[in-house]
Amino acid sequence: MEPPVSDTVAAMRDLPPGWETDLAVLGHIGSTIEDRGDHLVVSTPANPDFHWGNCIFVLDEAGVADAQRWLAAFEAAHPWAQWRSIGLIRPPEDVQAWTALGFEVEGDDVLTTGQVPRQTPLADGYVVRRIEGDDWEQVIAAEVLDNERTGAYDPAEHERYARTQTGLRRRLSEQDVLAFFGAFHGDSLVSNLGIVRCGTTARYQAVGTDEAHRRRGLAAHLLGVAARWSADHGCDRWVIVTEPDNPAGRVYRSVGFAADVGNARAYRAPAG
Repeated sequence: MEPPVSDTVAAMRDLPPGWETDLAVLGHIGSTIEDRGDHLVVSTPANPDFHWGNCIFVLDEAGVADAQRWLAAFEAAHPWAQWRSIGLIRPPEDVQAWTALGFEVEGDDVLTTGQVPRQTPLADGYVVRRIEGDDWEQVIAAEVLDNERTGAYDPAEHERYARTQTGLRRRLSEQDVLAFFGAFHGDSLVSNLGIVRCGTTARYQAVGTDEAHRRRGLAAHLLGVAARWSADHGCDRWVIVTEPDNPAGRVYRSVGFAADVGNARAYRAPAG
């Protein structure tokens, strides 16, 4: 069987672990990745509302500050998109050219480990199980609620995105390409995360805990549960990506993750 385009690009480019696994995950959900030499064009026809599945990845380290060049490249690749989402192989020293065009530039911390992340105890009063069946509706509801809280995306567009993305994840879960695990309080899903098999590397996805159930170690426990599932399926390296100022980074480090090569993102939301 031929490797996915994403695997081929990652191997050829020797990309850092964050992007390597980004591309592998995108390949699993049916995205196309075109190598344009100095950048990659990512398209996800199955989910046109996926801002980071319809984007470009800039490979030219020397040119990451050339915002106008990459804006033009994005618009040529995705002329229909109302947003602008551009991955940068490294953070630019000066973001002024980006901010002048209305972009926000943020770094990503990429954490990795070659040891199975440590399993922590589960807090009393919770049950953990793999997400399946009707549980997926609760995953969608949690995504929609989180977006309502943050106001990051248009509500109707984000719900479409969440439903489509969850449908793709559910199909891959049924094939054991990925697994989502949840902590339940009674019948309510209050914390969940996913993990995707990218060859022998496992990439965590969509870590989230309801505000009322935070600081109880639920995410830390789920990290270990998911790690053991992926180890049982042949994985021996684990990757997780987070914002530098996210308190969750301390949780990830506490179970065995350490800093690896980071990257950055330039994003401009749709007007209005």
